[in-house]
Amino acid sequence: MTASLSAPTGRSAWLESWLRELPAPSGPLAAVQERGRQALAQQPVPSSRLEEWRFTDLSLLQELPLAPAAPAAAPLGTGLDSEVLRLQLDGSSDPFAGVTLPAGLQVLSDAELAQGLGHTLAATGCQDHWPVELNHAVASQVLALRLTSRSKLKLELHSAASAGLMPLRLLLILEEKAELELSHRLEAQSTGLTSLLVEAHLARSASLQHNLVALGSVDAALLGHLAIEQEPESQVALTTVTAGWGLARLEPRLVQVDGQATSTLRGLQLVGGKQIADTHSHVHFAGPEGQLDQLHKAVAAGQGRSVFNGAVQVPRAAQRTNAAQLSRNLLLSDRARIDTKPELEIVADDVKCAHGATVSSLQTDELFYLQSRGIDADQAAGLLKRAFCEEVLRELPAVARGWCPLEQWQLEQA
Repeated sequence: MTASLSAPTGRSAWLESWLRELPAPSGPLAAVQERGRQALAQQPVPSSRLEEWRFTDLSLLQELPLAPAAPAAAPLGTGLDSEVLRLQLDGSSDPFAGVTLPAGLQVLSDAELAQGLGHTLAATGCQDHWPVELNHAVASQVLALRLTSRSKLKLELHSAASAGLMPLRLLLILEEKAELELSHRLEAQSTGLTSLLVEAHLARSASLQHNLVALGSVDAALLGHLAIEQEPESQVALTTVTAGWGLARLEPRLVQVDGQATSTLRGLQLVGGKQIADTHSHVHFAGPEGQLDQLHKAVAAGQGRSVFNGAVQVPRAAQRTNAAQLSRNLLLSDRARIDTKPELEIVADDVKCAHGATVSSLQTDELFYLQSRGIDADQAAGLLKRAFCEEVLRELPAVARGWCPLEQWQLEQA
């Protein structure tokens, strides 16, 4: 039987053993690795005793091989093609090998990296979160890019996790009026842990469309933080899709540093079997006239568990904020569970803010209508599930939408 991470002795033995087996710090992030390992040695693994981790069981991590994963073979099409830059990102290989960067895209120097790394994590208040420190402890590379003023770019990242630990780290700087469409396909077909850490800073009037499609397996785990810092008049559209992971936890964290920015968040998570998917989002308005439109959707079958906690903070400085947050959930089994908690913390008195949550099953009248038109029960249920998911999937660009074949997503009922 696997020991629970909630037990201090089991937790210490597991964590200490893993830390001892890590290779010596190396590369441009050696100092960050050392600090992260020191933090992990002092910080307990999150357990159900903590409110933010009350529904998330991390015991799967004890069963995973955490040795560094072997580099994956680069997929066909890597490089610059018709204004789209495609890179292989695995945390160990050079993503720019044989690649010519397009105009407007620059790799940050070591000095710029030292100055910018961690800034957005601190601004969004997650620099000492346990999954962040875990990434600090193991990531030896960072994809650190600047998109210069008024430049436009489409960037596709492909990450294929093999057995073991795959740490991925990105740092993105978008200068004034720069526009970036970033689509990241993350897959895990073997036992292991993928640690993802993204920092993005948007200057005035910059625009970022970030699409993350993360498809895993029941014996794989994903821990990801997506930290974004927005200056006035900037725009962010963040769409995340997770399916298939034994454990997946994503934490999108946004801060509008002086208000007057626009943030659009779309999330979809699918769980079946005994899978766990947890999204903890946090949006902070530090200035007036900010905009937020957030929709999170979940489908839970079998004994799967879906968790959503969406925090929106509107302090007194954030007058005339317009924020809407909605959690919609589809429950397909009596044994599945959905825990959802959208929450607003409002101090400003001149705002338009709303939030809500719904949990429902497939509607009998809708199934009956489709069956009355000659569609069998299984097909009718599939059509309704597809329609439920499509509200998020349609926000993806065509290439990322193609990574989400709904007909192949068979949620386990066991």
